[in-house]
Amino acid sequence: MIKKFLWVVWLFAGGRVAAQPIEWPHHKKAAIVLTYDDALKSQLDTAVPQLRRAGLTATFFLTADLDYITLPRWRKLAKEGFELGNHTLFHPCINGEDNPVTSERYTPNQMMREIEVMNRMLFAVDGKTNRTYAYPCTETTVAGKDYVDTLRRYGLIKYARVGGDTGAVITNLGALDPLRVPALGLEDHTPVEAVIGFVKAVEDSGGMGVIMFHGIGGDYITTDTDVHQKLVDYLVEHRSTIWVGTFQEVMDFAMKKKGG
Repeated sequence: MIKKFLWVVWLFAGGRVAAQPIEWPHHKKAAIVLTYDDALKSQLDTAVPQLRRAGLTATFFLTADLDYITLPRWRKLAKEGFELGNHTLFHPCINGEDNPVTSERYTPNQMMREIEVMNRMLFAVDGKTNRTYAYPCTETTVAGKDYVDTLRRYGLIKYARVGGDTGAVITNLGALDPLRVPALGLEDHTPVEAVIGFVKAVEDSGGMGVIMFHGIGGDYITTDTDVHQKLVDYLVEHRSTIWVGTFQEVMDFAMKKKGG
């Protein structure tokens, strides 16, 4: 599996050419977005301190799996400039074994209601009304029905992140669907060479790359603590050429460029 992951990163580096150069803010060469799913404690305990020390921002896609201990910590993060995104209340997915709620019993309209309620919950945490979204398990369907266009009609979400490897190095903003933004989803214990290799591919292309994390040094689908730190160190070392922003910040810029 690791060999396959490394091959995909090599493909990004060798097979992607930007349709036209993207002029990123402050003359940066490329943009990277760090995203973290599922409101995990290891993110608060490990990822956040590393990001804070480096002066980097990121986006955390939260579910309703918050408690009296973690909720004030998420609120503090929002005040510091980190983004809190919507990952639904109950994280419904097809696979009911790893997820307590199966999406097979949902309709697209029921999904809208759950996203709407989670938006209100997040408003109570950070006071913001514009919200980004990450599809649970990167699935854009419930009970076999695609709900992206329903999400578009309801207007509950400004931008949405999917997953998978295909198209994760974004070079053509004109073709980018704001509700289907691709991301590189890391596997369990992905090696540092693959993670930094992806960032280098984004930088070489002059494009944009979104990385999807889960556990950092713990929990599940775990990125090792030292791997995350080495990525953070690389981004700091290349601060002059790589813009690291929240999902909403980078997408706001990308959509402005697309429309302009």
